[in-house]
Amino acid sequence: MTKFNDTLLRAARGEKIDHTPVWFMRQAGRSQPEYREIKKKYSLEEITHQPELCAYVTKLPVDQYDVDAAILYKDIVTPLPGLGIDVKIKSGVGPVISNPIRSVQDVYNLGDLSPEDDVPYVFETIRMLTQEQLNVPLIGFAGAPFTLASYMIEGGPSKGYHITKSFMFTETEAWYALMDKLEEMTVTYITAQVEAGAKAIQIFDSWVGALSVEDYRIFIKPTMTRLFQRLRALNVPLITFGVGASHLANDWHDLPVDVVGLDWRLPIQEAEARGITKPVQGNLDPSLLLADWSVIEAKAKRIVEQGVAHGENGSHIFNLGHGVFPSVNPDTLKRLTAFVHEYSAQLRK
Repeated sequence: MTKFNDTLLRAARGEKIDHTPVWFMRQAGRSQPEYREIKKKYSLEEITHQPELCAYVTKLPVDQYDVDAAILYKDIVTPLPGLGIDVKIKSGVGPVISNPIRSVQDVYNLGDLSPEDDVPYVFETIRMLTQEQLNVPLIGFAGAPFTLASYMIEGGPSKGYHITKSFMFTETEAWYALMDKLEEMTVTYITAQVEAGAKAIQIFDSWVGALSVEDYRIFIKPTMTRLFQRLRALNVPLITFGVGASHLANDWHDLPVDVVGLDWRLPIQEAEARGITKPVQGNLDPSLLLADWSVIEAKAKRIVEQGVAHGENGSHIFNLGHGVFPSVNPDTLKRLTAFVHEYSAQLRK
């Protein structure tokens, strides 16, 4: 195995780096032809239950794109059956839950996650990758309590999260009990991932942008503060991320995290002007990956320049502002990775 590439870990800690590290959300699968062939035979759940196959899918973008990290191939709802939630991932829809949370008693009836009993295949995959296959860090992840709660309450994906927010406002005892339950599950789940070999952690609060700043501070931020405080004991970089949540970026900066993830709506330069001094991750609009290369390069160039200027050591991890689309050409991701590596290396000399 070649020398271990720890550039992403050093960038996340704000240390000096030679080039800006790159990885892409949803880089494993989606647009890769090899993955599409696998998906003709296996569902997402079936892939994740087969560690050798899951490890192959996870490692594929590292081999193809030369990115600086792998992210475990799985879904944020993977651990929920361990709590007693009946969830199925339906193609073209997403997670669908047949027993949604409707009352405080439903919350109290939830069980506790036992990682090695409930999702042993996750940790077998991590060990296989980190002990035998990868020369870059493996990023483990979990859904944040609000985002998981939104699926558990709505019964599936939502555009407005009306049922979730109504539950949050009116069923206060049940809401805080659910936040406590999901905090505990997330700490247990992430701890097991790190113990198995994950070198960094991203918490996806994908849909929390649906909340106002005031409601975030009342109903979510105390839970997230405790969650990240507990995860700090694991001594790995912690990244937080959500979509359409630029209004919450300063509140995320307050959390005990190492890296603040930005989507494409908030430029790095503007984030810094707002007081975000911690390392940042992002934030090319994934829609641009369908544009001509000249457009992609120009946008990526500005992001790299702002990232190199951010903080004392140019503390920036290049990523998209959300995930890779299935229609993206894998060659575009390979070319983009090489461009970011080369251009940032020139700027950092």
